Amino acid sequence: MPDGLAVVLIGLIVAAKFVVPVLIVRYPLAAGWANFVLDSVDGDLLIPLGLADATYQPIDKITDWVTYVAIVILVFRTAWPIRRLMLGLFLFRSIGQASFLVTGNEVLLAAFPNFLEPVFLVATSIHAFQRVVQHRPDWRQVGFELLSRHRWAIGFLIVLYKLQDEYFTHIANVDRSEFIQQLLRQVFGS
Repeated sequence: MPDGLAVVLIGLIVAAKFVVPVLIVRYPLAAGWANFVLDSVDGDLLIPLGLADATYQPIDKITDWVTYVAIVILVFRTAWPIRRLMLGLFLFRSIGQASFLVTGNEVLLAAFPNFLEPVFLVATSIHAFQRVVQHRPDWRQVGFELLSRHRWAIGFLIVLYKLQDEYFTHIANVDRSEFIQQLLRQVFGS
């Protein structure tokens, strides 16, 4: 049972996991990346604070789904040319999310990888680059043209990234940093 401070910290982190995704609708780039970072470290914070894994997993999947809903709202509200793709990726991952919540089988999450969030982060990052760094008045159009022109390379990298991510997270249940350390020890011996 977590102590008082741990309960407060758990509450704040869980609250952030619900609030940050909602901010994506208003601040896509900043909130999108903040959410990515938070989702990457939340388990490493919440479980050592005393939140049971059986409680953490459903909270994590529900807050992930809040992220996906915020992304879909944004892409439809701002009429992204790839909004149908984004809706398809949302529905695809939602099948995995719902299946996991019903069965508790993590393999279902790996079978329905989250491609939506990386596509969103790449798109918002390209848009920000066009708008801020290159001072392009047509930043959104140029950003989508760049995405379209390089869709196969970008898509390949996203698929490669997400497949390894889903494997490590939901099938092997191995911490990547520990895996890389062990691999380096085996390769370089020490």
